[in-house]
Amino acid sequence: MDFTDVKTLEMILVFILIGGALYFYATEKLALEVTSLAVICALMVVFHLLPVPGPDGKNLLSAKSLLTGFANPAMLTVLALLILGEGLNRTGALDSAAKLVNAVSQGRPIAAIGLTLLMVCSVSAVLNNIPVVVLFIPIMQALAVRSDRPSGRYMMPLSFAAILGGMTTLVGSSTNLLVSSAMIELGEPGFSFFSFTVPGLVVAAVGMVYVVFILPKLLPERASKIEASQREAKQFKAQITVRHHGKLDGMTPSAGFFPELNNITVLSVESEGEVRLPPYDEIPLQPDDVLIVAATRDRLLQFHKENPGAITPDIMMRSGLARMIDADAPWKSGAQSVAEVMVTPASRMVGRTLDTIGFRYRHDCVVLGVERRSRMARTRPTEIPLEPGDILLIQGRRSDIEALRGSQEVVLMEWSAEDLPQPHHAKRAGAIFLATIAAAATGILPTEVATLTGAAAMVICGAMTAEEAIRAIDHKIILLIAAALALGAAMQASGGASFLAQGLVYVLGGTSPAIVLSGFFLLTAILANVLSTKATAVLFTPIAVAVSHTINVPAEAFAVAVVFAANCSFASPVGYQTNLLVMAPGGYKFKDFLKAGAPLLILCWLAFSLFAPFWFDL
Repeated sequence: MDFTDVKTLEMILVFILIGGALYFYATEKLALEVTSLAVICALMVVFHLLPVPGPDGKNLLSAKSLLTGFANPAMLTVLALLILGEGLNRTGALDSAAKLVNAVSQGRPIAAIGLTLLMVCSVSAVLNNIPVVVLFIPIMQALAVRSDRPSGRYMMPLSFAAILGGMTTLVGSSTNLLVSSAMIELGEPGFSFFSFTVPGLVVAAVGMVYVVFILPKLLPERASKIEASQREAKQFKAQITVRHHGKLDGMTPSAGFFPELNNITVLSVESEGEVRLPPYDEIPLQPDDVLIVAATRDRLLQFHKENPGAITPDIMMRSGLARMIDADAPWKSGAQSVAEVMVTPASRMVGRTLDTIGFRYRHDCVVLGVERRSRMARTRPTEIPLEPGDILLIQGRRSDIEALRGSQEVVLMEWSAEDLPQPHHAKRAGAIFLATIAAAATGILPTEVATLTGAAAMVICGAMTAEEAIRAIDHKIILLIAAALALGAAMQASGGASFLAQGLVYVLGGTSPAIVLSGFFLLTAILANVLSTKATAVLFTPIAVAVSHTINVPAEAFAVAVVFAANCSFASPVGYQTNLLVMAPGGYKFKDFLKAGAPLLILCWLAFSLFAPFWFDL
């Protein structure tokens, strides 16, 4: 190829931009969104000065074409699915699924993650990978809490398991359908539903062994460390009231302790006016008994979600008016949030108890727990005189919590605000999600139409507010997808991807078909982590057919190689949308995908390279 040609110059510039983008994505010397925006701007400048004319003479890489990624259906689908996932998470609609998986695995972390990932892999064989991942993200988060492990250990395996499962059938991924359609247009027979199921199962099986047993050990605990520094160091003192027919009603301590109250320390038990201290005898708990406990914020909130109202303290000696107010209190209805506030030195609350302050009536927020660095007596938190520096864990409407910013009595810790699930909306949120998936999977509606409609329905039905839906959208994902799509268009229009593919054929042309197939798979898989999987599939299918004709082997082997290799987008978050979906929940950086995903890519390449010659008789 003549490198003095203008198009060659443009191709070289694209390679330089890709190399620079990968460097800054991996090192994060610039924020991820800044790098993405810089790539888009650089592409627009380069191809405005050096246009690539199409058959009609118009610039194939104009600013308009490079910016179409912001309105791409795939982009809108991802954003809508983020909102749908947040709606499921806000309502706690999937908690029962997490409990079922945990129960079947008998609480063993490896069994729980293995069972869930196997389920994800199986479901992804017949459903689009993106909604499957969105469905299981909250389940994985719940499993992480129950197994006392960070979410980052689960999110990347979730995405990879879905991708591996999508390799096994024709409808497992839209990429598979694209390759089949391109084959038909090129005059070759398309795929049937199970055309590549056997080699797909071999590759997926090898990959799943890595995903379940090795991948979690390579993943960082970055998010959990941040959480630990903010929350786990603090032990909040709270009181749990035994409700009629509740989880604690009739519970009997074993060996003096309550094993069901995992990671919650019971300091004392008040029953019929008597205070009992540990070790506790074999007397079962009765309704209206009060347990004085100490636990981390996360554990208290987890118990609160499973037992609504159990840790809301009762005010002693309430008047009839107070009882009427409590019955319809703002902290008992509507969307609820929790946050932490600190008692200031000049606060009028200092030296007074929560029983006498009336904090809940003045601020429409109820105090769930109290944290103090010094030791507190084994009495109810509502009866302990407050001191400067005490941290109160409060619950209320977000607007009421934000109103505390102007308070002279407490300081609101902004980072601590967190929304609580709304279980009364769980059924409608689940129904909306299932209807969305059904409409998209059956083809009744296009995927982008179904998901956008489902996201709007989540807001309309009250499962989440418009503000919560907006907060669920990650601006990093928007810019990352737009940059990836722009780079893919530049690679295709400049001839860069074709140049690499043709170079491979030239280098390996004199070797056996099996080696050519293996090299072709590896090149396609590497580019799938730079381009989108769909762009890679569309670009390499015609090349696969041409290569097979050149070396006189059936085109099916190389077409299947495109299917599997294009799906091997493990080493980069920009290769496939599911990687982007798990990036924020897992707290990952770009380099985490390179470190943990590259070995999986190599394993899939080796498994295919060893099995394909036997299966396709090469």
